[in-house]
This record gives sequence, structure tokens and C-alpha cells, in this order.
Amino acid sequence: MAEKTSFEIARETLKQLTARKLPPTPLNYQKIYSEIAQLPMEPPFPADRLLDIAKALPTKTPGQQKQRGLLESAVNQLNWDGVKTALMAYGGFSPAAPEPGKPAGTLVDAPKVSAAPIDIAPMQPQVTAPALTADFFGQIARMIEFAMPALGQDDERFLTQAQTLLKSLRDPQADAVTVKQSLGQFSHRLSFAAEDQAEIKTVLLKLLHLVVDNISQLSLDDSWLKGQVDAVKAACVPPLTLRRLDDVEQRLKDVIFKQTEAKSRAVQAQEEMRQMLATFIERLAAMSQSTSGFHEQLEASAKLIEQAKTIADIAPVLKEIVGATRTMARDSQTARDELVGMRKKAETTEAEIFKLHQELDRVSAQARHDPLTGALNRQGLDEAVTREVAKVKRQDTPLCMALLDIDNFKKLNDTLGHATGDAALAHLASVTREVMRPQDTLARYGGEEFVILLPDTPLDKGVEAMTRLQRELTKRFFLAGTEKVLITFSAGVAQLGHGETGPDAIKRADQAMYLAKRAGKNRVLGAG
Repeated sequence: MAEKTSFEIARETLKQLTARKLPPTPLNYQKIYSEIAQLPMEPPFPADRLLDIAKALPTKTPGQQKQRGLLESAVNQLNWDGVKTALMAYGGFSPAAPEPGKPAGTLVDAPKVSAAPIDIAPMQPQVTAPALTADFFGQIARMIEFAMPALGQDDERFLTQAQTLLKSLRDPQADAVTVKQSLGQFSHRLSFAAEDQAEIKTVLLKLLHLVVDNISQLSLDDSWLKGQVDAVKAACVPPLTLRRLDDVEQRLKDVIFKQTEAKSRAVQAQEEMRQMLATFIERLAAMSQSTSGFHEQLEASAKLIEQAKTIADIAPVLKEIVGATRTMARDSQTARDELVGMRKKAETTEAEIFKLHQELDRVSAQARHDPLTGALNRQGLDEAVTREVAKVKRQDTPLCMALLDIDNFKKLNDTLGHATGDAALAHLASVTREVMRPQDTLARYGGEEFVILLPDTPLDKGVEAMTRLQRELTKRFFLAGTEKVLITFSAGVAQLGHGETGPDAIKRADQAMYLAKRAGKNRVLGAG
């Protein structure tokens, strides 16, 4: 015998209600429907009553708020398992497995409640809810948003992927399988981002420890300490990269080693100078005593000569005078030789210390340079601008500031990789240094932007200088593996005005550079 369809069962149910003269309530309808379909009788889901219970629960803690939200979601989905889990977790208990003989989806020891009126419709034998609900996706989206600030804003691809995933999670029509795959890809990239942040934190702590541990060993020269502090400040300017931090760490170690060596040699030189002064004073005292004795001996000899009657009486006296004179000369020569030797040794030590100080100044100055391109960093640029502006005020000479930005640099990075982008920056800096005059200054302003200070240069000559640099770049292709890449830039040039500050002039150059970009790129514009 063929099984009856749901429509046939519903029609037979209505007939039985009429034949048995029962009122057409939802409970009577469900009872007869289950009897005809040979299904177990399930009590109706008390959604309204459970929602009233959920609203009466306290929400003083975030955990209680979360569990009440899960309870309301389970009630709306008619899911007994979800109701049970939420209530057990709300009370601080772990949900137990279903007891033998009780089907999954039935709340253990659930109280019997009266049914609320519902529409007359055939009840399904089992009510299930999908595991990946919109509420669940919403919680994942919130968790991702809370975690994003800790992962930084440096990786544009990672940020784009996160925004795409958040949009999918909040889309009511999103396909669960597609969202799950996207979430897996995001989790994989998230693991790398988290590892980078952890490593960056570790290296930053190492840098700070290096500086703090070295404070007690520093020489009295404050410029050395300033170089280290500037290096740490430069390393902490976003975007943070492990390569930059590693480079700063190595240079700090070099500075610290040179400082320790210089301090040791300085202490040694001080000790040598102290010994030399002590010996000098000792020799002066000895020579003074010897001179006094020699003078007394001469006076005694002079009296003996006056009393002498014959040449024979004078001979022993002269012999004593000659012996005393030779002893005096020998003592003076010995003292002189010792003092000359100690002076030469002190001069040698002084020369070594001077050489160490020069090397230390060179290493400390590297803390003001960008490790990738060798150009000055922002700290070095600020110092150079201050120096050149002061020169303009003293000598009343023109000063130009050019700000250039590599065209389509983001596309270069995305197409050929960040390593190629870094090499392109180094190539531009190298060509620029070859074209620049000795008195010009190159600094990396940030990212793919550079600033060039052009002293003794009016505005028209500054524009010509940047145009020459553009032409030179077109002659020197940048090689990315075997592929030739033409690097171009847009630049703005501003001449320092009367009473204008350096940063204000750079800002005007930046505005002119922006106009050059808007005008089609690969061009130079002067700031009015």
C-alpha cells in the first residue's frame, strides 16, 4: 500500500475531526494528524513562554548577555538543543549528552507547559535548525572587528580580505559553504599577521632593552645617546616591518660596541695622563733636589778653590765638580727621555680616541638615515632643513625644496612584489645621488616619497634640476629580474619664502606634486 501524501493526511485529519465531533484546535489537529501518519506525538514548542523566560533573565555580565542572546536565537529557531545548551551555560553547567531513550533535540526534564494558539498547519515530525545561522555569522563578524585593531593597518591586502569577509558574514543571502571557505582562507592569512605582530613586539622590546641597558655605560657625549633614541623613534614610525627593526637593532649594537670601546680607551688615556703628570711632578721634585745639591756642591767647591795654595790642591776639587756635573746631566737626560716617551704615548692614545670618536659619530649618524635607500630619514631631514633655513637667514640665499613621488608605485608592488618595490626605491635614490650636487640633500619623506633640498637655487633652476633627474631616470631602466621597468615620478618644487618655515615650504611642494599627479604624472610643477 502506497504511503499517503501530506495533503491526503491533512484532508483525512479534517474528516476525522468532523466525524469525532472534536473542536478544530491545534492540539486536536496535531493529535489526529500524528495518529494517521503514525508519528510520535510531540508537544508543541512553547516559543512565547520561553521568550518570556529569556526576557526575565538578568544580563548583568557580558556572559549573561551572550547566553540570553543564544537562548532567544534558539527559541526563534524552535531548537530544543539550543535552548538546553543556553540554559545550562547560563547556570554555569556544561550541557550533558542526551539520556538513553530520549531523542536529541528534547530538553532533559523540560517542564510541561500549555500550548499557545498557532495557525492550523501540519506539524513536521522533527524541527531542526542549521548550525551556521545568521546570528552565528554575526558573532564571528564582531569577533573579527574586535581583533583587527591589534593586527595593525599596514597590510592592505589583509584589510581588504577582512572587509570582504565581514560583508559576506553580514549578508542575509550569503551561501554558508562559500562563507566557510572564505573564513578558512582568512584564518590562514590571519595566522601570518598575528605571528608578524608578535615578532614585531618582541623585537621592539629588544630594542628598548638595548637602549636602557646601555644608558649606564654611555659616555658624557649626549649626541651619541640622541642617535640611539632617534633610531628607536624612527623604527616605531608605521608601517612597522621586521626588516626595518632588525636593521635598527644591528646598528644600535654597533653604536653600543663603539661606545664601550671608546669609553675604555678614554679611561685608559686618562690613566696614562695621570701617570705622566705624576712622573713629571716626581721628576721635577728630583731635579729640584738634585739641582739644590749640585748648587751646594758648587758653592763648597768654590770655597775650596779660593783656599787652594797650589794647582795640586785645585785638581781634586775640579774632579768632583766634573763628576757632579755629569751626574746632573745624566739625571736630566733620563727625566727628559721618560717625559718624551710618555708624551708620545699620550699623543698616540689621543689619536686613537679621536679616530674612535669619528667612527662613533659616523655610526651614530646612521641612525638618522633610511636603511633601505641610504637617504636621510625624517629625523635627519628635520635637522637638515633647520640647518639650511638658518643658512638662508644668515646669507640671504635662495633655497628650493622638491618633493617627488614615484608614479604607480602601488601597482608596481602588487604586480612584481614588495621586494621589487624596495629595489626600485633604492634605484631611484642611487640615480638621484649621482645627479645631485654635493651640497644637495636627499631624504626619504615616507613610503615612495622623497624630499631634495637644493641650496643656492631659485625656483626655475629647481624645476630644471628635477626635470634633468627625470630624463636621467628614463635612460636607466630598473631591472626586475630580466624585465626592464621604467620608473617615473611626479614632483613639486617650492622656494622658501621670506619668513616661511621649512615644513610650510615642503607642504607647498607637496601640493604642487599633487597637481602634477592630476595633470598626468611624470612631470614637475613649481609651487606659486
